[in-house]
Amino acid sequence: MAIETFARNGQTKHTGSYYAASANPAPERPALIGDTHVDICIVGAGYSGLSTALHLAEKGYQVAIVEGARVGWGASGRNGGQIVNGLNASLQTIKGRYGQDTANFVASLVQEGGEIIRERVSTYKIACDLKPGNIFTGLTAAHMKELEARRALWASYGITNQTMLDKAQLRDHIGSDVYAGGLIDPTGGHMHPLNLCLGEAAAFESLGGVIYEQSPVLHADTEAAKPVVTTAGGTVTCTTLVLCGNAYLGHVVPALESRVMPVSTQMMATAPLGDDRANALLPTDKCVEDIRYILDYFRLTADKRLIFGGGTVYGGTDPADVEAKLRPAMEKVYPSLKGVKIDYAWSGNFALSFSRVPQLGRLGANTYFAHGYSGHGVTGSHTFGKILAQAIDGDKTRFDVFAKVPWLPFPGGRTLRVPYSMIGSWYYALRDRLGV
Repeated sequence: MAIETFARNGQTKHTGSYYAASANPAPERPALIGDTHVDICIVGAGYSGLSTALHLAEKGYQVAIVEGARVGWGASGRNGGQIVNGLNASLQTIKGRYGQDTANFVASLVQEGGEIIRERVSTYKIACDLKPGNIFTGLTAAHMKELEARRALWASYGITNQTMLDKAQLRDHIGSDVYAGGLIDPTGGHMHPLNLCLGEAAAFESLGGVIYEQSPVLHADTEAAKPVVTTAGGTVTCTTLVLCGNAYLGHVVPALESRVMPVSTQMMATAPLGDDRANALLPTDKCVEDIRYILDYFRLTADKRLIFGGGTVYGGTDPADVEAKLRPAMEKVYPSLKGVKIDYAWSGNFALSFSRVPQLGRLGANTYFAHGYSGHGVTGSHTFGKILAQAIDGDKTRFDVFAKVPWLPFPGGRTLRVPYSMIGSWYYALRDRLGV
């Protein structure tokens, strides 16, 4: 299936995921009709847009969100549901590229996204099955050295709450023998990602915010002193525009299109396993991801299903059969699940930046953007939403640090970014298979 696009006519529904099937009740918001004026217009009702909007609404700003489909329709409502601290690029990589000061700055905020999520859930009583703790796993001795190096590196920046687990200790958390050990982070966690989105949207609306759904943006005048967003049904003129479409912004803003590449990842959810069987898989109910370049990730849902994800497709296309792609990996981790019924299988896109570092910036004087979380968007988007809101409110201290980080284009531009990235992924996947 080709890269998903918004329907220009009619209603665009959520993908056929477990999350959509188990979502909390939510209203269908009206499309934008006519011309309106607001202080701040945000494009995209995913985590970045909702985080920015909610922080600004709490400060008293008049904010409207324009969403092409429904709240949480993109990656924010269909991801693995894992709260994993850090960026795709390591602190060591960031130090090597951008210097010690930038690494110190990034280290100061790598756990902030999870803190924001927990605060939002508590303050606004969001029902999203939030659970604490995530585990990184290694399959080889080389992986274990990498995990120990990560623990030591983070400890050198004052982050000392991560603990190494040997094979026997890991067995207390994961009922599988495929791993050599792991690293546990109690400040990570997992939740129902779409219900988090829906709860944040409701919180935003409770403060007077407005969300227009089913309103794909056709054009955004990012250079105007008062930016204008145009949809099929109307326009929004604003003092400040914030672009948070990420992997689904498409061709609307050409200046941003070349900065990121859509990459799809796949997930599936088993039938309910029952308490005993589920607890044997993940006795402490932590979420898990391994540290291979093309990784597996999994967790339990509130109704005791296993959600298992993995794989990447550069360019954002979907595999013909998600279950066929993921089942062998799941059954390798958990042979006891051989032949288990899969109730849901789905795919979704995230935005990959070439440097694997998210990007914040401005287009023109009054248009901001955030994108390129590179698979770490659950926490990063919440942090960047807060930083965007701070900048719009007048404190650009943290925004300026990220805005000054140079971005790198994909080699070969838009035409060759997919094949070049595939070559790179094959190389690192080979290293994973060889255990080096």
